[in-house]
Amino acid sequence: MLADVSFDILAGEIIGTIGPNGAGKTTLLEAVAGILPIDKGDVCWRGKPLPTARRREAMFYLPDGVRPYQDQPVTRVLTFFADVYRRSTNEVEDTVESVGLTSVLRKRVYSLSKGYGRRLMLALGLLTPHPLLLMDEPFSALDELTRAQLQDDLLQLWNRERKTVLFVTHNISEAIYLADRVVVMSPHPGRIKTILSPGLSRPRSEEMHESAEFMNWTRTARAALKS
Repeated sequence: MLADVSFDILAGEIIGTIGPNGAGKTTLLEAVAGILPIDKGDVCWRGKPLPTARRREAMFYLPDGVRPYQDQPVTRVLTFFADVYRRSTNEVEDTVESVGLTSVLRKRVYSLSKGYGRRLMLALGLLTPHPLLLMDEPFSALDELTRAQLQDDLLQLWNRERKTVLFVTHNISEAIYLADRVVVMSPHPGRIKTILSPGLSRPRSEEMHESAEFMNWTRTARAALKS
């Protein structure tokens, strides 16, 4: 359950959402996507309420841990999405190479490791024409090295595509590293406690994690969660 949740997202902005279990982070994404009904209020797009039926034209939702077309080869899933959204062969090949799926194209989706499963979902999100990506725990349950690599892959692809991104994570460091702003939520019911604006320079790199500015913002976010 959410209560009095309201914030704006600028075009091309990356917004991270953090909070304890029960804070309604996934509920927020599902409400924005139109999966869950909203009892009060609206989801607005470019200043106007956006009916649920039209949200699929504006946004693409990548749920946590879900992989479509489990029995299909990766290449067939990518081809299907390319056909639906009229993306060229070159665009598909560029996306496959950028996300690092080349070595698993012939594998069936169900056989992919968690890391490659996340890469596939990211590739599908990038192949859609939707300007807004909703991502629920996009890099959860991955080892540290794979998680760091996929974070950097997302930032590189964002730099190329400039899509707007709203994502949920339990990882404070990840939120600070990826996002322009971080929404901190509290539970029972889910509310916005504060919105942080780290303002870290772009492009971002792994070395940034060791900077005093980054560590200060991480501490600030952690304090906001605990308060």
